[in-house]
Amino acid sequence: MDFFTPLEKIPRVGPQYQKRLKRLGIKTVGHLLFHFPHRYEDFSNVIPISEVKRGEMVSVQGKILDIKNIRTFRKRMVLTQALVGDTSGSLQVIWFNQPYLINNFKKGDFLFLAGKMNQSKSGRYLSSPAYEKISDELRFKNSDLIHTGRLVPVYPETEGLSSRWLRFIIRPLLDQLKDEVSDPLPDYLTKKYNFLDLKEALWQIHFPDSLRLAQESKKRFIFEELFILSLFVLRERTKLAKEKSVSVPLNVGLAKQFVKSLPFQLTDDQKKASWQILKDLERPFPMNRLLQGDVGSGKTVVAAMAALNTVKTGYQIALLAPTEILTQQHYQTFNLLLKKNKISIGLITGKENKFKNKNIKRKGLLRKTKSGEVDILIGTHALVQKEVKFGKLALVIVDEQHRFGVEQRAGLCQQKDLIPHFLSMTATPIPRTLSLTIYGDLDLSLIKELPKGRKKIITEIIPPEKRNKAYNFVREQIKKGRQAFVICPRIEPSATFQENNFNQINLEKRDRGWAEVKAAKEEYKKLAEKIFPEFKVALLHGRMKNEEKEKIMKGFKKGKTDILVSTSVIEVGIDIANATIMLIEGADKFGLAQLHQFRGRVGRGKEQSFCFLMTDFPSQKTSQRLRALIKCNNGFELAEKDLEIRGPGDFIGQRQWGIPNIAMDALKDISLVEETRKEAKEILEKDSHLKKYPLLREKLREFREKIHLE
Repeated sequence: MDFFTPLEKIPRVGPQYQKRLKRLGIKTVGHLLFHFPHRYEDFSNVIPISEVKRGEMVSVQGKILDIKNIRTFRKRMVLTQALVGDTSGSLQVIWFNQPYLINNFKKGDFLFLAGKMNQSKSGRYLSSPAYEKISDELRFKNSDLIHTGRLVPVYPETEGLSSRWLRFIIRPLLDQLKDEVSDPLPDYLTKKYNFLDLKEALWQIHFPDSLRLAQESKKRFIFEELFILSLFVLRERTKLAKEKSVSVPLNVGLAKQFVKSLPFQLTDDQKKASWQILKDLERPFPMNRLLQGDVGSGKTVVAAMAALNTVKTGYQIALLAPTEILTQQHYQTFNLLLKKNKISIGLITGKENKFKNKNIKRKGLLRKTKSGEVDILIGTHALVQKEVKFGKLALVIVDEQHRFGVEQRAGLCQQKDLIPHFLSMTATPIPRTLSLTIYGDLDLSLIKELPKGRKKIITEIIPPEKRNKAYNFVREQIKKGRQAFVICPRIEPSATFQENNFNQINLEKRDRGWAEVKAAKEEYKKLAEKIFPEFKVALLHGRMKNEEKEKIMKGFKKGKTDILVSTSVIEVGIDIANATIMLIEGADKFGLAQLHQFRGRVGRGKEQSFCFLMTDFPSQKTSQRLRALIKCNNGFELAEKDLEIRGPGDFIGQRQWGIPNIAMDALKDISLVEETRKEAKEILEKDSHLKKYPLLREKLREFREKIHLE
């Protein structure tokens, strides 16, 4: 057996456990041994039975003096009741609904126990403690314990897979394989940072002799993961610089003419970002740039300027958006911004194909795209299907998807030796630690300024007792001709949350409020029939057909609907100038960055806009987060705060990226991120192919296979 042995060949890991382990991404012995604890239970202080006190967590040891199962008819459960004693005294131990324990234990067995002391009418008892049976107490050593009497590891779990079972499986594997591990970290780094030897660190992170050693081990593995991540993104950047792309000369006169034609002035940040992008396009290797702009900061006009320059040089553009609603909006906006420049724009979605604002058959649109007649093709993921080919594609623009892989770009191109330039746009500001690591292969352009004349959106937390007052305010605003959004965390009331944007939402699983959050369908009915029967109310959510969603959005945009009740499908890109109210139900269920996105759907016109954060369960943590939103109108500051409060896993969607928990948590530590990046840069400058470090090169190859940065 070695680190690459599949789960199927591990003793005592049957088919059911294999399935459960794979849910955690564990497929081999190596994966299992590098599935680290996220905390420890301290059961190391073993005390005499006579010293135990009610209400305390205690660790004791002793012999079983008596044991039996008792069935309680009133609550229909089985109690396994044991009397355990040491030289100082004895105590009752009760396990609930674990009748099989009677077959595991017998009188005279020596147990280590750890649990909470409770009190009932019949006396004190140790309630459902962790237990460990020692076969021979005379030859026993403390290091033999894995569930009690020490610092006990608690692992990330899944249904049907407990930390006790994981300890039971991992301990013998560590014993067997601890001498076979090879350290991918170069010796000079291990010495420089005084890290534990890999074998020792692997043992101490699972079964530590002290909290200090557990922390030292964790520090070593965090450094390794961040170091590998930094190596990965820096090598990706270097590799991309060696690829060939179309050089698109900057036409300064055309750019000035475009800016002059706009009905508004560009901000300094927009001018700077435009210049960075246009200069990148001149280079003969692919641009790989992320355009970050706060909500409503005007990213689209910057992208349009880059598209115009590219088209007028004789090349084509592909613009990809995540939803049909956003795709339609980009199609209308690009037509409006570029209407004086005689540019041919096409639209391709799952159900619709347009060219020059007229419907066209899919085959005809594909033919025109391949021949080069379509200058800009805007679409959903229908745009990246195999049958879509461009004659002279030079630039791919993607909205709200931070990466679009080199292979995907090449697949759209007829010129197989060229990789198109890439521009990603996002309204979710990225904290500095993430921009250095996960997004470290992308160049960043920032638009922090909002267009002149925009009023600050007034944001308020609305507790239950002020709900009616908020409704009355909404009523007065609509009577003045304004429109309102009402956002709900999920579509319908269900024990199982199935909304499309599941991993964007901050699920506080222990929050009792999740069972009672507002659902869009119910809220729509209540608002339309009881609260605002005098107004036109519409419903929008992710499970609707695309034609229905488009019809509803068009009606809202034209002012035919007063109130739009929606889930988070309106999070990005929806621009309704007349909408001045954003009412967010269950505001505590969303992350700060997402709340800021919602808020950015209003405040697009000249009128004062408002954002009401409705919460029925304002806990201290909830209030802290929501107050941060009130104090700060800057998405970049909020993104840093969101990362600090929720952690990177919730911020970017942990499952999507495949980064280990231990490294994910460390992405909040800017100094450590900068340190590992510096070390990665230095080693690549001396040895770009890592020829002197074969183990590190192999580790990097494994990392590339498991991480999802496309």
